[in-house]
Amino acid sequence: MARQKGLSFYHRKKKISSALLREIFSWIFGIFTAIFIAVVVVHFYGMITGVVGSSMEPGLYNGQEILIDRFVYAISSPKRGDVIVFLPNGNENAHYYVKRVVAVAGDEVLIENGALYINGEKSGWTDEKILDAGIAENPLTMGKGEYFCLGDNINNSEDSRSANVGAVKDADIIGKVWFRFSCEDAGMGFVK
Repeated sequence: MARQKGLSFYHRKKKISSALLREIFSWIFGIFTAIFIAVVVVHFYGMITGVVGSSMEPGLYNGQEILIDRFVYAISSPKRGDVIVFLPNGNENAHYYVKRVVAVAGDEVLIENGALYINGEKSGWTDEKILDAGIAENPLTMGKGEYFCLGDNINNSEDSRSANVGAVKDADIIGKVWFRFSCEDAGMGFVK
């Protein structure tokens, strides 16, 4: 047999081993399982809705879609600072309201001289002067399972100051907003 001069390359066909195929299929199965579980959790414990109006700007914008955790308040209660979704007075024909909890059960709320007072102390929740005190021009004490909610865009919001909304009751709360999708005015991210 004659020997070839120069470089010689051996061309071997690469074989896909069964171990490699099992690894690929296990990754694909894991990804699809995670997606399936996420869809089930969002469907049964969560909800997607849109923000109506500009009352929560600059955090949430009109038309922006948000994810709501419907399960969290089955095991806990809303806290000050939570952004919640509720039906005003349980009215099934109304759109969902999205507002921030500023006072919880047992808290006294008063809006005086354009400032919000919780339990007699000036709240640092907003630096903006509140132009309309509404029903909070006189001290209001939140009862058991009641929450006083305001929009972040305080002077452009129909919220607990309005007599037709008033204090939000546990039974009227749909859930807590935890994620916002991107829109032309804001990016997506978790809601603070």
